[in-house]
Order: sequence, then C-alpha cells, then structure tokens
Amino acid sequence: MDRVTNSETNKYTVIGFRVERAGPLAQLEDAGRFGVRRLGVTQGGPADLHGWAWANHLAGNPWGTAALEITFGGLTLVAERDLTLAVAGADLAATLDGQALPLWQRVQCREGQRLAFAMPANGLRAYLAVAGGFAAEPVLGSVACVVREGLGGFDGRGSKLAEGDRLAVGEPSSAGASLNAAPDEARIDYRAPARLPLLPGAQVGDFTGQSLFRAFNATWHVDDRADRMGVRLTGPRLQCRIGSLVSEGIGLGAVQVPPDGQPIALLNDRQTIGGYPRLGALTPLAASRLAQCLPGQEVRLAAVSSEGALAAYRRFYETFSG
Repeated sequence: MDRVTNSETNKYTVIGFRVERAGPLAQLEDAGRFGVRRLGVTQGGPADLHGWAWANHLAGNPWGTAALEITFGGLTLVAERDLTLAVAGADLAATLDGQALPLWQRVQCREGQRLAFAMPANGLRAYLAVAGGFAAEPVLGSVACVVREGLGGFDGRGSKLAEGDRLAVGEPSSAGASLNAAPDEARIDYRAPARLPLLPGAQVGDFTGQSLFRAFNATWHVDDRADRMGVRLTGPRLQCRIGSLVSEGIGLGAVQVPPDGQPIALLNDRQTIGGYPRLGALTPLAASRLAQCLPGQEVRLAAVSSEGALAAYRRFYETFSG
C-alpha cells in the first residue's frame, strides 16, 4: 500500500508527486529547526542554503518554504497534477520525460510527467521547489528532516523518501515569482576549488603559529567521511596546545580539530555540544559551499572578519526578503 507522506489530520490534501524510485537520500527541508538546541535537538535545514533559497525564490515561495533536498540523485517522481517548479544547486542530470531539465529557472511540469535525477555531474545536492511548497506537519516548529533524530520530514518521523510515497503540496502564493531564472553570478560551478571564509574562534590563539600558517595557506581535500553532520578535511596536521575542553555549544560551520589534527567542519545535522578545540567557524554560505563538494575536491580556508561575514550574509538574504 502506498504511504501518504503527510498525516491524516494535515490540512494539506493536494498530492503533487508520487515517488516511483527513491534513490539513496531525498528529504524535506525548510529553513531549519531553531530555539530547541537547549534540548539537544539540532537545527537540520538545507545543507546548501544558497541552492535551497534560489529554488524556492524561482518557484515563487517565501523564505522558509519547504523544498526537497536530493543527494546523489537516483530519484524519480511522477507528477499527479500540473505544477510550477524550480531546481537549483547541484547538477544531478535532471530530466523531465527524458529531456534535460533546465536548472536555476522556473519550469512547468504537467500531470503524468516524470521528473528524474541521475548521478552528480556538478555538485552533490540538488533542491526541488514547487510553487506553494511541499507540505507536512511541523515537529518542534519545523518540517526539517533529521534522520538521526527521527524528526520532521514528510511523515514527521525523520524518514527519507521511499518508493510509493505521495508528496503533498501547498497552495501557490498569489504574488508569484519575480524572476524566471537566476542570474549567472548566482550559479555556482561546484567543481572548482572552493574558497571558504572562516571566522577565527575563541581557541584560535591556542594553535601553534605553524599550524595557523598551514591552516590558511595549505590546500585541503574533502575526505570521503562526509555527510549532513560534518565534513572532514585532510591536509597538514594542525596542533593545538589545548588537549580537550569542557563541552560547549556548537554552531553551524564550527571547525573542530580533534587529536589527529585533521579539521572537521560541522554542518546542519551536527551534535549540539562538543569538546574539541575549534579553529573557528565557516560562514553559513561557506558551509553551504562545502556541502556541495565531492570527496577529493580541493578547498582553502580564508580568515574573514565578523563585519565582512555579516555584510556578505545580509547581501545574500536581501535577495530573498523582498
């Protein structure tokens, strides 16, 4: 029997897609779950805020609307009604009825058409937004799916999509979309080496001088130990004079350095506290860029001031807050 991925009491009853093939990992993400970290609950939300925001913007949705995060591809959806949609973020060789689907622009999908995502061609995570947004009952104020914690998603239990799921959608905004396509400067080539702005943290002064030089001048590589919880970087061994700390709260993008000297950048599904010394924290947009890197890709860390980081984020957010 097909599983309808919203509860019987959900006010949204319009089905937008049926999952014909699930792929390795596709899950619902709104802006994230905030105000509950004191309970040990992480934020979730889109690993690539940039791609997620542009997909929603092109579909005519306000900030915070739930979209589908598709990792690695392998997903096939069948439209059960006419829909307006947009796909941004990674190029997962998406097709609509076998024809290449334009990325970073608004597209019309007709009832019965098949939307399929194949293997990564550029980047790792694509974002599918539909006009009106995907619909589910919030859990702790958000529908963001965190599989490890069993929270959110289409079923409220943190489940990734499965074959036969039927995905509910909301009513499109009367305002509609202001753009048909994203400007060229918004479209990222995820295959290029990434420069990741980092805010130096409270323990940065406890790293040796040589380690600090290496941290910001060496080329790092993305390890294959990477997921929505964090990404390990491999390169020169960093040394800190602090062996361990009393556990403290951890924010998005925190770069911890465990005893092996290889930094770990923590992402949306990270733990809420930790005791390793921190080099600092990636900016939200730097964390988004890292989340699109495949194993083996080159990245470099670049120190940035809090004023510079805040100004860059404000410019980004203003694009979507009109």
